[in-house]
Amino acid sequence: MNPLAESPVTRASDCDVLVIGGGPAGSTAAALLAGRGYRVTLLEKAHHPRFHIGESLLPANLPLLEKLGVADAVKAIGMEKWGAEFVSPWHDHTQPYEFGGAMDKSMPMAYQVRRSEFDEILIRNASRKNARVAEGCQVLDVEFLKGNEGALVRARHEDGCVETVATRFVLDASGRDTFLGNRLKVKKRNTQHNSAAIFGHFSGAERKPGRTEGDIMLYWFEHGWFWFIPLSDGATSVGAVVWPYYLKTRKKKTLEEFFRETIALCTPLHTRLQNAQLISPVEATGNYSYVCERTHGSNYLLLGDAYTFIDPVFSSGVLLAMQSAFAGAEAVDTCLRHPQQAAAALEKFDRAMHVGPKIFSWFIYRVTNPTLRNMFMEPRNYFRVREAMLSVLAGDLFGKTRIGGPLLAFKGFYYVTSIINFGRTLKSWRMRRNNIRVTDEPGATIN
Repeated sequence: MNPLAESPVTRASDCDVLVIGGGPAGSTAAALLAGRGYRVTLLEKAHHPRFHIGESLLPANLPLLEKLGVADAVKAIGMEKWGAEFVSPWHDHTQPYEFGGAMDKSMPMAYQVRRSEFDEILIRNASRKNARVAEGCQVLDVEFLKGNEGALVRARHEDGCVETVATRFVLDASGRDTFLGNRLKVKKRNTQHNSAAIFGHFSGAERKPGRTEGDIMLYWFEHGWFWFIPLSDGATSVGAVVWPYYLKTRKKKTLEEFFRETIALCTPLHTRLQNAQLISPVEATGNYSYVCERTHGSNYLLLGDAYTFIDPVFSSGVLLAMQSAFAGAEAVDTCLRHPQQAAAALEKFDRAMHVGPKIFSWFIYRVTNPTLRNMFMEPRNYFRVREAMLSVLAGDLFGKTRIGGPLLAFKGFYYVTSIINFGRTLKSWRMRRNNIRVTDEPGATIN
């Protein structure tokens, strides 16, 4: 056999910006930078359309979609979502919220979308903006050059060809693969949160009537919480986010058996699904919450889930990904056009990357706490705290809406109530500390 035939075909190329990953963060950043005239290469290991969980957008996504020029395309595939409804087994009523009640009344709705369709819209938009998009291309390694001279990125195409790309800047939008976070050894488990998700799609699920049909529903139950997301094609996405200890009860059950048994523990949700049919394989993901120690280097940025992921309870994933891409595109543009301003631009990007996770995580870490649950189920609007809470649910964290004061008041009410109910608070704190502990015992992981 000719030994040369076994050698991989290689080629070289160059660009201004190389993007790893073609999800919402990567495709958004590629489109924005290509639109500014940069030579952008986007490498995506899969082929679109491809499955992804996280189908619920927030009202704050819509202005970003308008700026990208894809608002009409997303509207065509989307299920209108005007609000959310919370269901608690510890209360005798459900609690609906409409986004129109937030402090900014100009963003009253969002969409539920199949991510396979939504993500394809975004990556094709990047291609239309003249970004070079290579699907079926797995990034192998990144070598950062001395003196801030950019990087060399090696990637393997599905035909076996290995390409080396010389680039001035790298954007890691690899999502939960956290490509650079792993290689730079800066990814850390989030010690304040630990959970896993089990999910599937159903047809024939009972939905809410009228305009509220597309609203997302959140169901608390003893071991965590469920999402219920109606999609425009008649399917409904249902998932359970649970504590690690609960996974130990799975033992030798199949994922589907375990998922169905888990749904049966939540009577209101089980009722909505009693005539529904499971139409997809049940899937799961663990090691849910993590954060990287930094958001950037001199010639790279971490975008979206490549930097941090906490919990999908407020459907913040796509918004944080796209918002990070807008902030990242501004930073890269400044670094490449005005190198003398690079340090300030990167510092501004770093601050922007912490805004959303900081605000959302305060609620996420407490969402199963009885005090916060009562505040969600029995909302009051003293000092506009209900409107501020709705602004958080709508994702209105990055604009000009002044929610800081009302949010501070909301937290004040929470802490005062917690002190008044000190015994319950202490019990809840101890329970949560136990719930988020890391366990490697059999049954504690999902495959």
